Amino acid sequence: MFKEFNLEELTQSKVLLEKLLEQSKNEILELMKIEEKTYENFVMPYEEIGESINDFLTPIFHIDSVKNSEVTGKVYEECLPVISKYETWISQNESIYIALKAIQSNYKTSLNDIQNKVLENEIRDFILSGCHLDNDKKKRLEDINLTLSELSHKFSQNLLDATNEFEMIIENEEDIKEIPVSDLELAKFEEDGKTKYKFTLQIPSYMAYITYGTSRDRREEIYKAYCTKAPQNGKIIEQILKLKNEKVKILGFNSYSEYSLQTKMASKEEEVVTFLEELGHKGKAKAIEELEEIKQLASKDGINDFRSSDMAYYSEKLKKAKYDLDEEYYRPYFEQESVLNGFFDFLYQMFDIKFVQTDAKAWDDKVRVYNLLSNEKEIARIYIDLEARKDKRGGAWMNNWHSHYVDSKGEKHLPTAFIVCNFPQSTDTTPSLLRHSDVVTLFHEMGHALHHLVSDIEDPYVSGISGVAWDTVEFPSQFLEYFSYDKDVLKLFAKHYKTQEVLDDEAINRIIKAKNFQSSLSLVRQVEFALFDFKLYQDLYNSEEEVQNLLDEVRKEFAAIIPPSYNKFQNGFSHIFAGGYSAGYYSYKWAEVLSADAFYMFIDSGNIFNKELALKYKETILSKGGSSNMDQLFYNFAQRKPSIDSLLKIDGIIS
Repeated sequence: MFKEFNLEELTQSKVLLEKLLEQSKNEILELMKIEEKTYENFVMPYEEIGESINDFLTPIFHIDSVKNSEVTGKVYEECLPVISKYETWISQNESIYIALKAIQSNYKTSLNDIQNKVLENEIRDFILSGCHLDNDKKKRLEDINLTLSELSHKFSQNLLDATNEFEMIIENEEDIKEIPVSDLELAKFEEDGKTKYKFTLQIPSYMAYITYGTSRDRREEIYKAYCTKAPQNGKIIEQILKLKNEKVKILGFNSYSEYSLQTKMASKEEEVVTFLEELGHKGKAKAIEELEEIKQLASKDGINDFRSSDMAYYSEKLKKAKYDLDEEYYRPYFEQESVLNGFFDFLYQMFDIKFVQTDAKAWDDKVRVYNLLSNEKEIARIYIDLEARKDKRGGAWMNNWHSHYVDSKGEKHLPTAFIVCNFPQSTDTTPSLLRHSDVVTLFHEMGHALHHLVSDIEDPYVSGISGVAWDTVEFPSQFLEYFSYDKDVLKLFAKHYKTQEVLDDEAINRIIKAKNFQSSLSLVRQVEFALFDFKLYQDLYNSEEEVQNLLDEVRKEFAAIIPPSYNKFQNGFSHIFAGGYSAGYYSYKWAEVLSADAFYMFIDSGNIFNKELALKYKETILSKGGSSNMDQLFYNFAQRKPSIDSLLKIDGIIS
């Protein structure tokens, strides 16, 4: 029923891909010969060909992120031009475009809403890929798209290499005296008969020192290493910006931002900029107050030249002073196994989704594989890879593999997805103990996964996360996040891994009270990233210096603290240079308006475990995937339009 994850023929991927694509091409050419093309005899088989390619290719690209090596990198680089060439052939194929237009014109009234949505999306994407242009322009677009794919991969690889190259070795016990025991255990090693401690730029290790490291100079050292890594990416950014600008000019758009909005819920550039600026201006005054509070605490240690590298350390001290909240106190209560089991219990209570672990093969021994059941019937499969590894790309993400759909032969295909995080590692003696922030991340990524996995749409191109507008794709993930701060939800899994004692009410209340700690600082930081991204693609910035000047301008207006001049944040901004968020990073805040408003309905109902409301959310939002525009789906759920005030209330910015 489920296709197994198997990369035994990884090194043969290029040859196998070429064979698959040749076969796919021939099948499409056969479809083109059909005289009376219909949705059933043309569109459905066409989609299935696309799905089979995605099914084959996803594990090959995925493995390069989770088990990176010379071999995976080589295979990735071999396959990239092959698939790029095929995708260009498809996306610029005027005959397919004309066939889809004809089906839309001839059958629009007899097709259902979902089928019309598929045609609408596909026709739009063909126009955006330049299928109507002359051959010279098509050829140039093909070259640009391939080069952009290669540059994005190089950007990501440079970051991973730089992350793995840096080590900060500490011998002086004074410099590590405040670091939690669990982090010290992971950092400790013996050399020349001495105990030493190694800190790296992998997030769990970096966060341990920047948050708890006693030595100010050492904090500055690791901070500087983190925000100056991969300097060669500056030149890659120049190339990416130039090529994206050339691409959209060929397609007839004024800017990449304008082009980007063609597939989003927001319709105008001014709408996005105004939205972000409104949020930024509403949050800045309070953000400056929050910063002053941190500075005052630092001044008690004689620090009057407060630096960006001091933020995490003194923020943690301030949080502990205000809420008596020590992240480390909680970690024994958030043991990975307990969190997962309690989380699954919560999802069953709310959405009638049961997780059953299987022994299906994965890419690492630490990966867990579960089948999802609804009414005792298998509906999906998920692979969960939570722990940091040296060969794993940083960050956290959900990746969809198979989609839910019914094919032209009437056979049902079940969806699969991957959740990848970088949580503290387990060892033979210590289990993986999470911070509450890790728990929040897990809820977030599961929100994405459920959006893909509980789909009941029978058409693959709008099933699950397929076809969902980019600026609303974060809605289900952020919505689920809010539940990770609820007392009764936390009690399902917050149990001490040694004693099984449940975290007490007072300790949980401290987490809840601290939720909006520095929420305004966080808001203006997100606005800074989003405005920088969006404005960067509204014009052509030709050099590293021009890119930096733009970032400086945005920071001047919205940032509470200006980082040091050596900080080259942009060189690590993989969301927009190695991911899909170019001119779309604003999506996080845009979607958060929807998620906050949806969550408020549970608060207003007086019952966070409101199953009737949860099942309505599952039915009207999650299961519908990309089959309708999200503003319509939200209206179906809430019976009203979303309000920005719910977000500002949840963040404690307004009352």
